[in-house]
Amino acid sequence: MKQQLRYAHLIDTCVIIGDFLIINILMVAIFSLFNDHMADDFQMKSWLVHIVTNLCYALSITIFGVKLSHRIIYAEKIVQNAFWTVVFFFIVFMAFMTILKMQEVSRLLVMVYFMSTLAALVLWRLGFRFALKHYRNLGFNYKNIIIIGAGNNGMAVYDEMLNEDGAGFKVLGFFDDSKKEMPQGTKLLGKVDDAIEFIRQNQIDEVYCTLPDSDEEKIMRLLSFCENNMIRFYIVPVIHRYMKKTLKLDSLGNIPVFALRDEPLRYPLNKFIKRTFDIIFSLCFLILLFPIVFIIVSIGIKLTSPGPIFFTQERTGKKGRSFRCYKFRTMKVNGQADTAQAVKGDPRVTRFGAFLRRTNLDEMPQFFNVLIGNMSVVGPRPHMLKHTIEYSAIIDKYMLRHLAKPGITGWAQVNGYRGETKELSQMEKRVEYDVWYIENWSFFLDLKIIYLTIKNMVKGEKNAY
Repeated sequence: MKQQLRYAHLIDTCVIIGDFLIINILMVAIFSLFNDHMADDFQMKSWLVHIVTNLCYALSITIFGVKLSHRIIYAEKIVQNAFWTVVFFFIVFMAFMTILKMQEVSRLLVMVYFMSTLAALVLWRLGFRFALKHYRNLGFNYKNIIIIGAGNNGMAVYDEMLNEDGAGFKVLGFFDDSKKEMPQGTKLLGKVDDAIEFIRQNQIDEVYCTLPDSDEEKIMRLLSFCENNMIRFYIVPVIHRYMKKTLKLDSLGNIPVFALRDEPLRYPLNKFIKRTFDIIFSLCFLILLFPIVFIIVSIGIKLTSPGPIFFTQERTGKKGRSFRCYKFRTMKVNGQADTAQAVKGDPRVTRFGAFLRRTNLDEMPQFFNVLIGNMSVVGPRPHMLKHTIEYSAIIDKYMLRHLAKPGITGWAQVNGYRGETKELSQMEKRVEYDVWYIENWSFFLDLKIIYLTIKNMVKGEKNAY
């Protein structure tokens, strides 16, 4: 069979060239449109602005990279990478303009340019990724792969490659010392000792080894051969049987160790980004919208039932510490508010309270909690102290959801796991989604959850009662 063309090493280069074309074409176009908004001195130095623009973007792309050549990369990661690249580009560009004393340019022009650049780069990179996946599905730019070991671990690797559409993996087969029944679409190519000769006779790009530690001699022989022949060799730890999750590779001196989970919010920069967003978002809401919401909601509460406008309750926060959570009162004043969860058709819920719950408006006072710092806009929903005590005793990893600040809305809620939990499995799924959020946090994930929350508020939620 004729050797397939491989251009993986050129992918990032092509994307970068496209990026530079975009930032320069947009600059020429916007300079032409906003010509009347620029000082004569700035127009005379437009050549210098072009040079500074390209240097700043070169610095930004060097720091943040492209990553489109990665076999498995999701759309949100592409958008996130483009966003931070353009933000850094903007900051460095403005710094250079200040140093060169060239701030005469209109602020409107600058904002239009950078917003256009962000939109164009996102569309360009997503389009390139789509085209690349289609190209790989046609049989080009693939990697020839063999898997050493046809046990559960090896099959898990195979399934992951098979399920990732457009990644360009071509698994030629398995090598194992035992006779195994192979899944449809692949085959057992021989015993482990036959793998080296097979690699010699075929153009293999990557070898995935899933053998147990007891086969150390065979592993080391394969590893040495691949290293000496410039073939990428991956060792897949035999932990799939009891650890079905993504692990974070770390090191203890020269010894590699696996962390059970990555927590992006452990890092100071991510904490700063999330806290800054919380403060800005909550302040904007409390100043611009909350006064209007408060007037309307307080009138509705007072007209439908006697009692206070606000309801406060002790709930479990970050690291298991309790805090006082604020809500608009949706129930008649009763003695079970701190012990009994609201259920469908709950007689304690007022008619207006049902509307507040259905639209999530009852949660709006929690923006005060966000501003104080014991909650975040997005995070695992805080539970009553009673429920924390109960569920932590019967649900594995329940307390992990308290590694982050609780939120007004969360990943579990926008995926339908909110409200009453009649069955234990419902709370288990909520915990699963909360832990996933903690392990996979990003600023864009928060924005996505906020968007989905607003969307659900508009259309209403069946579990909101």
